[in-house]
Amino acid sequence: MPASELKPYIKLIEFLGVMLGPDYEVVLHDVGDPENSVIAIANGHISGRTVGAPLSDFAVQIIMDRDYLKNDSRINYIGVAQDNGKALRSSTFYIKNPDGELSGLLCINFDDSRYRELSEQLLKLRHPDEFVEKNFIYDKEITWAETTPPAAPESIRELVISEAESAIAQVTGDSGIPVDRLTKDERIDVISILDEKGVFLLKNAVKQVAEMLRCSQASVYRYISKKGD
Repeated sequence: MPASELKPYIKLIEFLGVMLGPDYEVVLHDVGDPENSVIAIANGHISGRTVGAPLSDFAVQIIMDRDYLKNDSRINYIGVAQDNGKALRSSTFYIKNPDGELSGLLCINFDDSRYRELSEQLLKLRHPDEFVEKNFIYDKEITWAETTPPAAPESIRELVISEAESAIAQVTGDSGIPVDRLTKDERIDVISILDEKGVFLLKNAVKQVAEMLRCSQASVYRYISKKGD
């Protein structure tokens, strides 16, 4: 069941999808269920997603960065559809509960690929091939510089490992204590740091952290529940 703050937006997704047209994907995420976060989507053919799809890597990064604490939205950034690698012009609105905590994300992703193709065709019409060959240098890399997606972020696994190593170092300092000799309280401190950063929203993060801390996944869940005690 989605959070109460999200329910009014479900019908809005369908409305925006029809109103904006088939080149705009409109998505509603419930951040409380990262593995099945998409609770409404219009024009999902753009990314290949459907209801029940997980949070994207970029959405997870927004949560971990806590950008929503100082902004209400992020406008016109370059997004990349994870299923097909398509570059998109994206904007995200942060949906917050009365306490200012993030409940959901309303994302609009514009696929401008057919307009770029049309622009290229018009350019060729304006400059016939012979004229172009003699007088015009067409550098595609420069032309598409603004729409080329940034380098792919490190993998989810690498990100979890990096954050876990950082948290362990923060707790142990320069003591050089082996991971398998950490005390229960030290493990709880590590888990608390990772949980505050939103690491456990990442896929398989609990399993990977458990392996690094030399403990069971059940212990990690237990430590998460104890971190505020």
